[in-house]
Amino acid sequence: MNTIEQQLWDYIDGNLDESLKKAIEEKIALNADVKSQYEDLLKLNLVFDGLDLDEPSMSFTRNVMESVAMVPAPVAMKTKVDKKIIYGIGGFFVISLLALLGYVFYNVNLEMPKFDLKVNLDFNLEKYITPAAIYAFLFADLVIGLIFLDQFLRKKIAQK
Repeated sequence: MNTIEQQLWDYIDGNLDESLKKAIEEKIALNADVKSQYEDLLKLNLVFDGLDLDEPSMSFTRNVMESVAMVPAPVAMKTKVDKKIIYGIGGFFVISLLALLGYVFYNVNLEMPKFDLKVNLDFNLEKYITPAAIYAFLFADLVIGLIFLDQFLRKKIAQK
């Protein structure tokens, strides 16, 4: 659609401001081609106004919903990957890592400097391991054990 045709449609629809409206009116008055195009568009607009829009029947929505309900729901595709491929890729990476580790050990020159480290490992365990700490540890283990037991039993019930 060219610009003059768009401007004429905007003029017919009343979407132009005053300055553009006056400019289009001058073009219509001065140019015979623009005037004939304007008249054709006016006739076309009258034809469009005279058309009755078809309305769907009252049960249209119900009919569409019933036809949608009859179509089976799409099932997610489950692709099966060959386990040999997975094992092959995993084996390649394991062999590559082992080869890299072997290369590093072969080329490393490991020399430890002599240092004198005196560590005092004599500390009082009774100070840190109190009956309250033992009870807290056992309580936490009991709670974790009960959570795992609950999950295990729920899986058993779901499988049945």
